[in-house]
Amino acid sequence: MKNHIKEIIMHHTSPIAKGNTAEIYLHDNRILKVFKDYLPDTEAEMEGNKQQFAYEAGLPVPKVFSIDKINGKQAITMEYVKGQTVGELYFSDKEQAEYYLAISVNIQQKIHRMIPKSGTFELMYDKLCRQIKAAYNLEEKYKNALLRKLDKMIFENRLCHGDFHLFNLILAKEKMYIIDWVDSSAGDIRADVCRTYLLYSQYFSELADSYLQIYCEKSGLSKEEILQWEPIIAGAGLAANVPAENAARLLEIIKSYPL
Repeated sequence: MKNHIKEIIMHHTSPIAKGNTAEIYLHDNRILKVFKDYLPDTEAEMEGNKQQFAYEAGLPVPKVFSIDKINGKQAITMEYVKGQTVGELYFSDKEQAEYYLAISVNIQQKIHRMIPKSGTFELMYDKLCRQIKAAYNLEEKYKNALLRKLDKMIFENRLCHGDFHLFNLILAKEKMYIIDWVDSSAGDIRADVCRTYLLYSQYFSELADSYLQIYCEKSGLSKEEILQWEPIIAGAGLAANVPAENAARLLEIIKSYPL
């Protein structure tokens, strides 16, 4: 497979998708994820190990074939899952919207029942601390208040995807696959649900509200338990390079809570 990776890199084969951290190629019916040069040398290994843990734990995840470094480029080779994202299906068939959303919640709950392997997944607490401290355009008084609030949270570490939404689920041959494990961590499932809720509410308030209601009904958790994480997740979100409109929204969320 290394020769295939080198061939793609050397001959500048066009990627089928581009993201902030990597370019995605399709070759020999396998997906090749080639990481950007600015990332740490351990990026591919870290993400590949997370995804492989999820696969070996029995979750519907594309199998990792290899983690390589060719010509200075980090890369992961994984199983190609041919299908449509559940997000595409949700918005193209509104009559089945609630069905797709409920199935996605079932899958997220399967993830949340997993106990993450020590050393493979970063602790969510550490990750959120780092992100809040690096939050762009957030005053120190708010950073300190969010860190104090985070310190008071008590929870059992469970597997959390970190970027769970309908477009990170692929339906292929009547089976849904979970992709994009880079943000996964060992942490609080309520925080993970809150993260998904905030992702949805940024663009689709009806989808966000339906999602939260379905998750609460299926899990027995209350909306209050989940939304108590909202200012913390919003603060961590400011560490990313988000559009000005979204940054303003996250700041508004933080400032609306008594900290």
